[in-house]
Amino acid sequence: MAASRRAGRVAVVRETLAITAYAVEDFSLALRELRTYRRISGKDDQIALIVDSERGVGRPDRALEEGRTVDRAALEPAVRVALAIAMSGARLDRGETELALGELEIPELDPDRAFEWSPALFAARSAVLDDLGRAEEAAFWAQRADVAASALGLDGQFDEIYVEDGLVEDYETYDDESDDADADADADADADDESDPDDADDDDADDADADNADADDADNSDATDNADDSEQDQNPQNSQDTEDTER
Repeated sequence: MAASRRAGRVAVVRETLAITAYAVEDFSLALRELRTYRRISGKDDQIALIVDSERGVGRPDRALEEGRTVDRAALEPAVRVALAIAMSGARLDRGETELALGELEIPELDPDRAFEWSPALFAARSAVLDDLGRAEEAAFWAQRADVAASALGLDGQFDEIYVEDGLVEDYETYDDESDDADADADADADADDESDPDDADDDDADDADADNADADDADNSDATDNADDSEQDQNPQNSQDTEDTER
């Protein structure tokens, strides 16, 4: 509850709370959080849990109404299958076994192909057929459910309705995030270089000091050369004076 209050309008948090509540059979809380998630996100990807939660609080009529509010053709296959199973369950709650079987007549009901949703769908059909006393058909679909589960490595994992794919929003991979972070860091560094005039002034000052130092060295070198030339000019005269004195 505290997480719900802090989450506010963060869809993924409300969705997580809803799925957790559903898993522990707190269907009233699950319904509240599922409706909040649906309103915030605008998505119908958890419609099966809404329908099944309505069943959980003893309202199969309301469950059927909720299921009819969505365009099933627009749903992802896994969501459409989960909704069909939930709707079939609501029909069973009302004692409408034939209609429950009809809810499962969807394009994904193909005994010769196995997808992630196939074991649960086949098992649900088998259960309804068994309720109708059609044992041979029920056994066939039960066997197809086992084969599909074995092929997918899902043995024993398809008895409950959990539509958890919605928890995963199209996140970027870690490498992509790292690349983006590096690019942002480079951009920030470039911006800092362009936006820091003090550093530029310091660099200019350093260059000016270096130029002045070079100029001073050049002046000192010229002065030394001039002194040497002057001394050389005076030496011949001194030599001549010495010779005259000796004479």
